Amino acid sequence: MNIAFLGLGKMGTPMARRLMAAGNELTVWNRNPERAHALQGAQVASSPAEAARTAEVVLTSLFDDAANEQVLFGPEGVLDALQPGALHISLSTISVDLCDRLTAEHARRKQLFVAAPVFGRPNVAGEGRLWIVAAGADDAIAQARPLLESLSRGISVIGREPRQAHALKLGGNFLISAMIHSLAESFVYAHAQGIDPAAFLETVNSALFQSPFYAAYGQVMLHPPEHPGATIELGAKDLRLLQEAAAGRHTSLSLAGNLAQIFAQARQSGLGDEDWAVGQYRMAQRRGVLEG
Repeated sequence: MNIAFLGLGKMGTPMARRLMAAGNELTVWNRNPERAHALQGAQVASSPAEAARTAEVVLTSLFDDAANEQVLFGPEGVLDALQPGALHISLSTISVDLCDRLTAEHARRKQLFVAAPVFGRPNVAGEGRLWIVAAGADDAIAQARPLLESLSRGISVIGREPRQAHALKLGGNFLISAMIHSLAESFVYAHAQGIDPAAFLETVNSALFQSPFYAAYGQVMLHPPEHPGATIELGAKDLRLLQEAAAGRHTSLSLAGNLAQIFAQARQSGLGDEDWAVGQYRMAQRRGVLEG
């Protein structure tokens, strides 16, 4: 099978490596060609169109809507180069509106489309243990599944409308932000009471949640990694997309609005490039200091 992979960032590179480790031959493209040439064993295309022109499957892992617009719709883009009957798998976290547009454009061109955003940090992607949320037509899902299985520990197929997968991913990322912020403020509270935040985390997680997710993000907050996984900037983008999706269905989310304000303050404070969890913890620490 002729497979193209576009976007070799923090998530894309380990996913591309997993696909090659599963025996697939890849043609890759990245905006920074050095990352593409560094992926040993892959053929490097000079443009998205070149990568897509002969591909049976194109997987995209791109940062935001703007990057997807450029790579998919722009000059030398994927949509005009991809052949009828070929499959596009969108691994990115994008807006529901863009997903709707992609669904319509692929259908007009008689191309298959599966939305398959992923849950997991770069280290999880490298281990092939992502959780993937997929939606699309049955035949497209069937064709995508073997590739997605090589990237993941599980796949949730939630519907036949691709927008459903991206909507769910935005809702999941909202829960991550809410969990991190509540945990961060709990750490600030515990510290003020003379309680070691690590002891607080172990006790509360053992008593209430038994969640490896709480444990993992708590450790990230207490022991910041040398290289951030997802950043505050990325979290702010996802919250904005969540609010837009909610507004599109006449839904109000008060907590999302409060978190968006906190993310905006973090970015204004120069924390935009900090790890998502670390940045939220630092904001909670700053906001938790009272005068007097």
